[in-house]
Amino acid sequence: MSFVQIKNLCVKYGKFTAVRDLSFDIPKGEVFGFIGPNGAGKTTTIKILATLLKPSSGQVLIDGMDVVKRQRDVRMRIGYMPDFFGVYDDLSANEYLHFFAAAYRLPKAQRESVIADVLALTDLTGKRDAQVDGLSRGMKQRLSLARVLLHDPDLLLLDEPASGLDPRARIEMRELLKELRRMGKTILISSHILHELSELCTRIGIVETGELVTEGSLDDIYSALSVMRLIHVQVDNPSDDLLQRIRALPGVDNADLNIDRFTVKIREEDTSVHDLHNNIHALGAHITMYQAEAMDMETVFMKLTEGRTA
Repeated sequence: MSFVQIKNLCVKYGKFTAVRDLSFDIPKGEVFGFIGPNGAGKTTTIKILATLLKPSSGQVLIDGMDVVKRQRDVRMRIGYMPDFFGVYDDLSANEYLHFFAAAYRLPKAQRESVIADVLALTDLTGKRDAQVDGLSRGMKQRLSLARVLLHDPDLLLLDEPASGLDPRARIEMRELLKELRRMGKTILISSHILHELSELCTRIGIVETGELVTEGSLDDIYSALSVMRLIHVQVDNPSDDLLQRIRALPGVDNADLNIDRFTVKIREEDTSVHDLHNNIHALGAHITMYQAEAMDMETVFMKLTEGRTA
């Protein structure tokens, strides 16, 4: 059974409908990317899951528990990280975590070791005594994630966790989320930065004007839209002759040679990434690097939504 089940969810604010007949499931241990522009209904949906809002209609279950009828039980199973940090003047990182450990009712005898563990996991041990309001945006985001891990929740609800971060901090956050995925956490991540989720999520849902446009694995979505894959192939014997022979391979839409590597676009309905590797090797290429990536997700989003706005 899916760990998260959303069935025909509808949320209205007066005459305005923020979420419209939304349905999707998240199996246990998966990372679900909830993608859409600002105002699409992502935060509203997450607040329903976090028991902070009540749905106008529909049903939302977490591990079989109704988020309306069993709020207290649900809150002990989830960790909610909003897209803003809040104001915590005159608190050190250690004091901040002790405050929330008490709020989560962790036994006093366990708090020191648990806090040490979450600080180590988020690479903040060296900032334990630093003032919270003096931390960088990236460190505050990691501290916020440390907070939601204090009670070892099964489900993490992360609303725009990389918002406002510089490139280095985004990479650090992505690596941390990969580690949490390896630990078996079920994670829902909302974002409007599409490419950031492509290498992190097992499945994605694209939402627009409160409605789910599509949902599934990235491969399923790319395949359904006939979106081409981009393959980077580095060889130690590049040549124009090899380039022409790669261009002639089945399923290859185009190929270019850039110094010591080829960039190859393929149609996956005609050839797979694995078959392309074998075919290029059969041409006599000495492959030293072979990396497949999807075409940019912005293209996918525009094809799916057709540029609709709220």
